[in-house]
Amino acid sequence: MLGQHKIPFEAHDYTSSGAVSGADVAAALGEDPERVFKTLVTAGKSGQHYVFVVPVCRELDLKKAAAAVKEKNVAMIPQKELLPLTGYIHGGCSPIGMKKLFPTVLHRSAEGLETLCVSGGRIGLQVELRPADLGKLVPYTLADIVTEE
Repeated sequence: MLGQHKIPFEAHDYTSSGAVSGADVAAALGEDPERVFKTLVTAGKSGQHYVFVVPVCRELDLKKAAAAVKEKNVAMIPQKELLPLTGYIHGGCSPIGMKKLFPTVLHRSAEGLETLCVSGGRIGLQVELRPADLGKLVPYTLADIVTEE
């Protein structure tokens, strides 16, 4: 999809590393965990689905996330619903190329980054691209959506 839209990116394969957690993935890539983002899919009280993209070293704050999308509350979707809803499996969910374009919120820390890494759509693959280029494929808003440290 990135190639089709002529969006510059760099693919990073970490399949041989055995990395599972986000922190492990960042380490396998030799990247700062603040630059490697995970994709989380939620459902709001209204029934609408939302995508939140946050650094792998941070946790999504569900109250802040709900406020960012103007919902009373949001909850993570059950893992078994991820594949039919998005086309991706747990651990390989990318904000790019989901079956449907859902409202997406990127953690505000991405604003100051030259590039960030997100899942390439399968376990073992990350793509690195500029946040502005991500926005060309996946319109997003920026918000503070993580728990305080």
